[in-house]
Amino acid sequence: MQRRDFLKTSSMVALGTLAIDSNLLAKENTQEKTNKLFLNPSEEALRNVSKNPFGLVYENAIAKNQKGWVNIKKVSYGTKNNKSVANLYLPANFNAKLKYPAIVVAHPNGGVKEQVAGLFAQKLAELGYITLAFDAFYQGESQGFPRNKDIPSSRVEDISKAIDFLDTFKGVDKERIGILGICGGGGYTLKAAQKDKRLKAVATLSAFNTGLVRRNGFLNSELDKIQEKLLNASKARELEAISGKISYTGFAPKKLSKEELDKIPTDLYREGMIYYGDTHAHPNSSFIYTTSSLMELMSFDATDQIELINQPLLMLVGDKADTAYMSKEAFDKAIGTQNKKLYTINNATHIQTYYKKEAVDESLNKLKSFYEKNLKNLA
Repeated sequence: MQRRDFLKTSSMVALGTLAIDSNLLAKENTQEKTNKLFLNPSEEALRNVSKNPFGLVYENAIAKNQKGWVNIKKVSYGTKNNKSVANLYLPANFNAKLKYPAIVVAHPNGGVKEQVAGLFAQKLAELGYITLAFDAFYQGESQGFPRNKDIPSSRVEDISKAIDFLDTFKGVDKERIGILGICGGGGYTLKAAQKDKRLKAVATLSAFNTGLVRRNGFLNSELDKIQEKLLNASKARELEAISGKISYTGFAPKKLSKEELDKIPTDLYREGMIYYGDTHAHPNSSFIYTTSSLMELMSFDATDQIELINQPLLMLVGDKADTAYMSKEAFDKAIGTQNKKLYTINNATHIQTYYKKEAVDESLNKLKSFYEKNLKNLA
C-alpha cells in the first residue's frame, strides 16, 4: 500500500462501515449490547485489565487504596440518564477539610480513562493535586446513545462538566483548577479553555486537532475527499432520521502481526495500533464512531478563535512526532496569552509520549513547574 493511500484510509479510520438498528438496541440493554459490537474483546485487552483491580492498564498503576498513598475513586456525575463516569485521584493523606488545586485530564481519541489519561492523572496526584480522568460522553463507561458518537461540542462540554464536578467536590479549591488534554483531548482542551475561564492553567500533550484531520486527512492526505466525506456523513444522518439505523465507521483496536505493522508508514498509526491493540489495550477502547459525527467533526477546528485563550498555556510535543504540526499551528495562533510555552520532548514520537518512561518523566517535570507556578502558587 502506498503511503498516501494508507493515510487516506487510516486518517478516516475507514476500514468498513456498518449500520445498526437503534430501535432494536433500545429494546435491550443498549450500552452493553453496543459495546460488545464495537469495543475491544481481544485477549490482549482482557489480559491487561486482569492485572489491575481498577482496570488500569498503564505501568505502575494503583493496585489498592492505602493510607499514605494516592487513592483512586470511581465517580459519576450528571443527571439520571446523562451521567459521565470518571476516576478521581486523591493525593496522599487527602483531607477534605483542606483546599487542594485540581486538574482535569482529557483522554485521546479512541482512548479511555484507564490508559494514558489515568497515568498522568495518577502522576499529578502524586504531586499533590486532585485529578479527574473521565470517559467522554457516549464512550467508555459514560452514558450516551448512540454509542461512540464523537462530536466536538460534546467533547468540549465533557470538560466543563468535569469542572462542574470539581467545583462541588469537598477539598477542591475552585479557584485553582487546571487541565491537561492529551491527543484529541488536547484539541478539545484548547477549545474549552477559550470560553471556560474556571480553567486557570492549560496544558496539552501531543495535541491533535481532530477536526482538521477528519476534514483534510492526516498530513493533508484527503483534501480531494472533503465533499465526498461530508456527503456520506449527511446520508448517514438521513438514514438515522428515516429508519433509526446508525452507520458506524472504523474498527475495534486489535493486535497486528509484524508484517501488518510494517505496512503502516506513519508512526502515529503504526505505534497507535500497538498501544491500543496490544500493550495498553482496554476493552472499552475503540476507534469506531458514528459516521454522522463527521458532519460536526469536519466543520470543527480547535484553533478557531484560539486567541480567546488568555490563561497560561503549555504545549508539550515529541521531537519525533508526526503530529507536531498541529501543536505548532495552535501555539502560533494562541496570541491572546503572553504566558505560553511550546516544549519539545526529547527522542519521542506521538504515541511514545503516552508511556515511554523518559518521555513521561520529562513531560511531568515540565508540568510540575507549570502547575506549581500557575495553580499551587495562586493560594
